[in-house]
Amino acid sequence: MNNRKRKVADIALKLFTEKGIQQTSIQEIIEKANISKGTFYNYFASKNDCVADILEILRYDASQQRIALQIGKDTQDREVFIDQITILMRLNEERNLHALFEAILFSNETDLKKLVLQHRVYELDWLTNRLIEIMGEDIREFAFEGAILFYGMLQHILFTLRITNSTYSLKHLVSVILSYLELIIPQMKQNGGLMLNYTAVDLLRSNVDKNIKTLPEIMEFADKLQQNYSFNEEQQDLFDAIKSELQRERVRKTVLQPLLKPLQQSFTDTPAESQVHTFTNMIWYFLKTT
Repeated sequence: MNNRKRKVADIALKLFTEKGIQQTSIQEIIEKANISKGTFYNYFASKNDCVADILEILRYDASQQRIALQIGKDTQDREVFIDQITILMRLNEERNLHALFEAILFSNETDLKKLVLQHRVYELDWLTNRLIEIMGEDIREFAFEGAILFYGMLQHILFTLRITNSTYSLKHLVSVILSYLELIIPQMKQNGGLMLNYTAVDLLRSNVDKNIKTLPEIMEFADKLQQNYSFNEEQQDLFDAIKSELQRERVRKTVLQPLLKPLQQSFTDTPAESQVHTFTNMIWYFLKTT
């Protein structure tokens, strides 16, 4: 997302959290951002599309910070894991998104509810995969349910702390609740039972349109990108490195992920900026599902 579009999204988020999504008109966003109606619709197809982009910005920011934390560290480092979980929560709090989510979930807006569900499933998938990395492959069967239990405990404790105006440390909360989960998952394994069966999990996933692209689709988009825009040497080197990694029999996430942000940054304020952002997002979502 280019800087101008992101600025409009930030202004829209501020209005949404202050007034509510339904109570905020597109005209108000246009006036506050000092842009034309045509510019708004060039950026977003609708107000809901604007909300979708706001959530994508949040996920992208969290993803980049999480990747940066893990570079050069052991994937099983518990402190890094705690910091990675805390990042998204801190971003949520800084942007007051928890209030926005609650308002959406209690509304009659089906499309907006789906966006929040999508956002939460992304985060559940991330936590599931990290739990497996931290605790071992043998918990895979129980990891998704464990992720749900983790966030359920965390959200209700945070809710109680907020309404009682209590002070708290996000990192401390995450650490304590993770210690509970580290006791619960071995018990789940020992009992051999799950409260959620695979059918329920599949139903949850089927209700979320993830817009995931296949590898051939990503490579086709890359070819069009190369045909339509001229690259300088730095851009070409990064682009070639990413394409080369995608063409490997086994795509190495730890090699590929750190290349995405530099590629985006190298195209800042160029005609290809928006298309390159789309390209890196396609790869990011693809990596989350493989």
